[in-house]
Amino acid sequence: MSTQNIKFAYWVPNVSGGLVVSNIEQRTSWDIDYNRKLAQIAEKAGFEYALSQIRFTAGYGAEFQHESVAFSHALLAATTKLKVIAAILPGPWNPVLAAKQLATIDLLTEGRVAINVVSGWFRGEFTAIGEHWLDHDERYRRSKEFIEALKGIWTQDNFTYRGDFYRFSNYTLKPKPLQQPHPEIFQGGSSRAARDNAASVSDWYFTNGNTVEGIKAQIDDIREKAAANKHQVKIGVNAFVIARDTEEEAKAVLAEIIAKANPEAVHAFGHEVKNAGAASPEREGNWAKSTFEDLVQYNDGFKTNLIGTPEQIAERIVALKAVGVDLILSGFLHFQEEVAYFGDKVLPLVRALEAKKLAKAA
Repeated sequence: MSTQNIKFAYWVPNVSGGLVVSNIEQRTSWDIDYNRKLAQIAEKAGFEYALSQIRFTAGYGAEFQHESVAFSHALLAATTKLKVIAAILPGPWNPVLAAKQLATIDLLTEGRVAINVVSGWFRGEFTAIGEHWLDHDERYRRSKEFIEALKGIWTQDNFTYRGDFYRFSNYTLKPKPLQQPHPEIFQGGSSRAARDNAASVSDWYFTNGNTVEGIKAQIDDIREKAAANKHQVKIGVNAFVIARDTEEEAKAVLAEIIAKANPEAVHAFGHEVKNAGAASPEREGNWAKSTFEDLVQYNDGFKTNLIGTPEQIAERIVALKAVGVDLILSGFLHFQEEVAYFGDKVLPLVRALEAKKLAKAA
C-alpha cells in the first residue's frame, strides 16, 4: 500500500440538478456564490482537488451549465490551496487554446490548475454543436494526441508535432505554466482504449465507481501496461458519499434517492451511455453493465459503497487505497454541509487508519 495519504476531490456542481438523476430535495446549487463557499468549505475540510464538469447542452436533469475553465478560475480566485481540475473536451477545444488558457490560469493562481481530458460519450451533444462524431477508439486516439500536444506545448520551445488530428510547426508558448513539468493531466474511462491511454500519456486515470475487486482488476491492468511503457499513472475512483451517524440513516437516504429517481431521465441517460459503453470493441466501456439504480448517479458512484457511518466509510476508503487507489472523487446530495461533515467526521478516521497501517508495516 502507498505510503502517501489518499487524496480527496469533489465534483463541482457547476451544472444544475446536482449529482443524482432524482427528484429528491437537494440543497445544492449550481450558482457561483454557492460554489465559492463550497470550495472554501472543501479546502478547510482537507480536500485537495475539485473537478469542474463540462457540458454544452441540457439534459438528464441538468438544464443549466457553466463553462468549466472560466468557472474553475473563479473557484481558484476564492481559495488559496485547492487545486481545480477543469474538464475540457477535444473537438470544441484545440490543444493550443487549452494550453494557453491553462498556462495563464496556472500563473495567476500560483500553480493550482489541472485538466481533465474528456473524450466524449454523448453523440447528441456533438451533433447539436456541429462537432464531428468519431468512433469510440478514435475518440481516445484523438485524446492521446491532444495530451501529447499539450505536454509538448507546455514543455518545449519550437514544438513540432505531426498527428492525424493535430499539427504544430515550430510553435513556442510563452509564458509557460508555473507547474513543472506541466499542470497535472487527468483522463477518465473504463474501456481498454481508456486504460491504454492512461498507461501511456496521462498523469491520472479516473474510473467509474465499482467494487474493490472490479477497481483492482482495472488498476492491475493499467499499472502493468504503464510499467511496460516506462510510465507512471495515479488512480482516482468515483464515489457518491452518503455519510450519516448511523448506517440505517445512510441507507434510507440511498433508498429515497432511488425511489424518487426520474425514470424518463434515467432511461434516456442510460440509453446514451450504454450505447457509448457498448461502442468500444470489447463492449466494456463506462456504464456497459450499469443497472437502473447505478445510473441514478451519473458515474456509478453508488457501486463504490461509501454509504454508512464515518467509521464504515473510512475503512472502505483505506481498503480502496490498499488495491492502488490514490484519490477519491466524491459526490454528495447536499454538498456544503456534507463536505463539511466528511472533513470533520470521516477524513480524520481515514488519516488515523492510514497511520496505523503504516506503523504496522514499518
